[in-house]
Amino acid sequence: MKHDTVIVLDFGAQYSQLIARRVRECKVYCEILPFNAPIHKILEKNPKGIILSGGPASVYANGAPHVSKELFELGIPVMGLCYGIQMIAYALGGRVQKAAKREFGLAPLRIKDHKDLFAGLPSTLQVWMSHGDHVTQLPAGFKVLASTSNCHLAAAVHPKKRIFGIQFHPEVVHTQKGTKIIENFVKKVCGCRPTWNMESYEKTVIQEIREKVGNGRVICGVSGGVDSTVAAALIHRAIGNQLSCVFVNNGVLRLNEAEQVVAMFKKNLGIPLHYVNAEPLFLKLLNNVSDPEKKRKIIGNTFIRVFEKKSKELERKRGPFQFLAQGTLYPDVIESVSVKGPSAMIKSHHNVGGLPKDMKFKLVEPLRELFKDEVRELGAELKIPYDLLWRQPFPGPGLAVRLIGPINKTDLDILRKADAIVQDEIRKAGLYHSIWQSFAVLTPLKSVGVMGDERTYENVCVIRAVNSTDGMTADWVKLPYDLLGRMSNRIINEVRGINRVVFDITSKPPGTIEWE
Repeated sequence: MKHDTVIVLDFGAQYSQLIARRVRECKVYCEILPFNAPIHKILEKNPKGIILSGGPASVYANGAPHVSKELFELGIPVMGLCYGIQMIAYALGGRVQKAAKREFGLAPLRIKDHKDLFAGLPSTLQVWMSHGDHVTQLPAGFKVLASTSNCHLAAAVHPKKRIFGIQFHPEVVHTQKGTKIIENFVKKVCGCRPTWNMESYEKTVIQEIREKVGNGRVICGVSGGVDSTVAAALIHRAIGNQLSCVFVNNGVLRLNEAEQVVAMFKKNLGIPLHYVNAEPLFLKLLNNVSDPEKKRKIIGNTFIRVFEKKSKELERKRGPFQFLAQGTLYPDVIESVSVKGPSAMIKSHHNVGGLPKDMKFKLVEPLRELFKDEVRELGAELKIPYDLLWRQPFPGPGLAVRLIGPINKTDLDILRKADAIVQDEIRKAGLYHSIWQSFAVLTPLKSVGVMGDERTYENVCVIRAVNSTDGMTADWVKLPYDLLGRMSNRIINEVRGINRVVFDITSKPPGTIEWE
């Protein structure tokens, strides 16, 4: 089925992905393109609407990202958000200046016109502002739709050309009725049909997989995480035993995780799984390695070697594989074509490995159009167990980046036991599915303690718990004191090698979710 499409042009905003997700929540398909995408590339998508994102630049600054006036002559409705409204004003002859008073945070919005964009909404809303510049003069043909005390031109429209501009951010949860504003644009203004859902996506992509693969064979590396599991289940539904799944134990998994993944695939999903216990090889290569980037590279490169060796073994038994399946998601695709280019490397990607340049396989990536929440929704359509679908994210390098300092089996086992206690207590408290990530970190710091009548000098363990929607930003979770107390007591009493437990209260930014 051909879905109506809305395009988001990205001007470097931190919220561009969120805008696209909000559009999709309205059951309308949405894609993100860089702001400088050629007009013909935009038109190839046959969009029924275009949204201009926010961005960190000033439109009047040298080198600021701009769009061609041609964009506003296509007859396609346009909505600019924050930088987007400034871009519209600047491009069409209005005026944008530095505001005398910057506006960050909530502000009461007074709506003057309830047609189209603000249809069905109250006269006053709390909206989220984040701007240092503002539009001081609208281009000819525009009229004001809404204002705040500090921003008279908080929303405007050119009625004939159906060009809308909004100075606030309707995509963030802080803005009241923000999703309704976006829904009004995509449905009332653009006339998009609400046909985008995971039931229709499943049917479409299964047919696409069958057409692409034909009688060929597919190999898929799985980790037990949400993305690779949903991808495997979808491909298996499409082509059955033409799919072979391989699970590699890299030696840095959580307590009993390898056994749990094998059991889940065989019992819950009914998908044949080839298990490779490569723990001795990984731990030999990781032994005493402290640098986090070296840890990642060793794990990634070794994974590829082990995976290739297993695939050749399977090929000798049943014939060659033509395709490699991956759980690539839409944010991964967006990042590769980001207006900002490759992100400054804080650390290499959490997922292990990288594909060799001489790879013989063709790729099958059935999730590459989906965000994480949509993957979970698709997984529910595929009858994947709830606990697996809502499993907290786990980094590809596993416990190697939660064991700070040199890798050795003794410390890995200490960390496994501590982490298992954190997971157990979080689940008992009924908080597991409401927290983005909760885990233990083992530091190389030694702490003096007293246990019984003996002086101890052992490791410091960190408890980390954060909430996030996409991992790009995160806030620490205010865990109950009694829960923290239970986790601390159990870790110190049950895990030999730890005598002090601390709680990490750092948000992202300025920190990151993982410690390495």
